[in-house]
Amino acid sequence: MGWIKNRDKLYEASISSIKAIAKNKDLTSKNGIPQRPPVLDQASLSSTPRSTKDLSTWRGESDFQAFWFAYHKPIKEIPLTLPARLVFNELEMSRVEIIGSSDFKGSKTNIIDYLEAKSLSIEDQKSPNYTALCANLWLKDAAGITLLPASQKILNNFNEKFASANLFEIKEDIVNTISNQENFSKLSEKFLKKINLLKIDNSEEDLNEDEPFESPGSTNEIEQGEMEDQQDNDSSDPENMLEDMDIAMDDNIQQVESTSDGTSIDEEIEALAYPENNYTTNGQQDYSIFTSAFDEIIDAKDLTTSDEALRLRVQLDNLIKPYQTTIGKLANRLQRLLLAKQNTSWNFNLEEGILDTARLHRVIAEPGHPLSYKEETETDFKDTVVTLLIDNSGSMRGRSISLAAICADIIGSTLERCQIKTEVLGFTTKHWKGGDSKQEWINKGGFTNPGRLNDIRHIIYKSADNTWRRSRKYFGAMLREGLLKENIDGEALAWSHERLIKRNEERKIMIVISDGAPVDDSTLSANREDYLDNHLKKMIAQIENESPVELQAIGIGHDVTKYYKNAITIHRAEELGEVLLDELTKLFKN
Repeated sequence: MGWIKNRDKLYEASISSIKAIAKNKDLTSKNGIPQRPPVLDQASLSSTPRSTKDLSTWRGESDFQAFWFAYHKPIKEIPLTLPARLVFNELEMSRVEIIGSSDFKGSKTNIIDYLEAKSLSIEDQKSPNYTALCANLWLKDAAGITLLPASQKILNNFNEKFASANLFEIKEDIVNTISNQENFSKLSEKFLKKINLLKIDNSEEDLNEDEPFESPGSTNEIEQGEMEDQQDNDSSDPENMLEDMDIAMDDNIQQVESTSDGTSIDEEIEALAYPENNYTTNGQQDYSIFTSAFDEIIDAKDLTTSDEALRLRVQLDNLIKPYQTTIGKLANRLQRLLLAKQNTSWNFNLEEGILDTARLHRVIAEPGHPLSYKEETETDFKDTVVTLLIDNSGSMRGRSISLAAICADIIGSTLERCQIKTEVLGFTTKHWKGGDSKQEWINKGGFTNPGRLNDIRHIIYKSADNTWRRSRKYFGAMLREGLLKENIDGEALAWSHERLIKRNEERKIMIVISDGAPVDDSTLSANREDYLDNHLKKMIAQIENESPVELQAIGIGHDVTKYYKNAITIHRAEELGEVLLDELTKLFKN
């Protein structure tokens, strides 16, 4: 084994080679975890390895990216479930690798070494990523490429598992169409059918169980829920698909939310009304609401049309793409952590129970030594529910709301995978600088200290009892132009806390994602300037000191420790993965 010198120059040379092979000098590049498949017009390559033993594998990834940009052309995608999409994409990646290694002979060894390293590292044979790797290896073998031992072993297991699928029937045809991407895609669909990944399935449970951790942010995942009611050959228009599903889904979502929350939206608003003319002990007026008649609690699906929901979801998916690897790492680590908490354990050296055969040697060595017994005990694991409360104020516009939406999607999808019920809520106002509430106040004479003077809008992106698959297509509504207005944080905390406290789970966690202080011009101009600020601090203190709910905050671009005891700050998108990985792991270790 040797050490590589001039690693920076080698990295630059690899990027240059990618651009040259792709015949695209305008191709951008970044140093980071490689994306498979790569982001459009951007090569992403990890740093050059220090050891020569890892060089061939690293070059294999570099060669693949060059071949992808050279031989892959964007075509109209068919709606697929996420497991099917992973396999479909892997077949296309294998196709460009085969073409590239044929045109550039020296790359074949690099590609094979990369696949061998991947085969050695993958552990979960039930993971859809394992199946996707099998598809890649199957096509390589069909094209006559000799695989290394670990890769061959995985391929043999795959062939045994699907021996009855008669994959050899399409083997020759699919190899013959490698140079024609459109025909290859059609045969890839046949491959999916033969391994039972492309079928009509009305079972919601099956889809939930099959979805993998590794890419909850995939652009095509929005289509996986809609596949339940579609035929394989009539789903080319995702917009129509969303419209067709809306009627059936709306009733289900409303039914789930009404049974889980126990109160109607009007009742929720009524319950949050603070008494008017309420004073603190020092004579200053405490928090009050001028009127709640114009407030609204709305489902995210009612904020957008079907085609707008699709467009915004795709926009959010594109933002999430660079973090897919981190998302998978986060989900797998959390799953291991949570499963470990639920596992059983043993008590040893007991006087009665099950005979501990591992300690019999002590009796043989010392006949007078008493027999040792053991007993199995089940670890006490609290059932958990998590609420994500997202600031949808105007100050979050642009990069901040994008970061908040990515956070919500990553955290929510990860926790859902770990069987932790998750609720995603948002808060803003219906108008800038007051609305119907302010107009009514003016009509009544505009007296001083009226209390809150804007119409609040609380948004339900996902209720705790609704499935992630059904709700996630409306998450893009956070990015909707015109949604983000002003923010009355204290009332939002009270509302989300009220919803959370009604839940039956033993452990309740609230994570607030915000960029700082509450702001509502109409309220602050008619009351004290610290009116909303003080109310927020009061609500936080009540939750942190008196409630069983555990409160955590994520500051987007701003330090929110002024308000929250337990808070972290994220300034850049690059910090998302590791920060969330560390914080969620800490949170669930407790």
